[in-house]
Amino acid sequence: QRQLVESGGALVQPGGSLRLSCAAPGFTLDDYAIAWFRQAPGKEREAVSCVSSSGYIKDYDDSVKGRFTISRDNAKNTVYLQMNSLKPEDTAIYYCGADRSSMYCAYWKSLGRFDSWGQGTQVTVSS
Repeated sequence: QRQLVESGGALVQPGGSLRLSCAAPGFTLDDYAIAWFRQAPGKEREAVSCVSSSGYIKDYDDSVKGRFTISRDNAKNTVYLQMNSLKPEDTAIYYCGADRSSMYCAYWKSLGRFDSWGQGTQVTVSS
């Protein structure tokens, strides 16, 4: 079964940092753009960031620009999300998804393009 595995979430104080990981134990990530989404309680899943299959194209939602950095290591078959200057509004379950239609983060905020969702990892920003 093709499924991604998210990890790295934790409870952190405002202003703190975390690095999330997205691994693919059952398939190779090289051919897919990968995006991070998040879902807060009572809210819809929203797009956070995307990286193309090569790693050269990166895009971010305005809410995280300048604070979050997406990267990938295809040799390790893993995508990362470095989150700095965390705010309480960043609190959510974070998921990564593989784009089955594009390698280049085209229309990456469209949830329906992505699959292989994992269980997610909880990020809580609170003092």
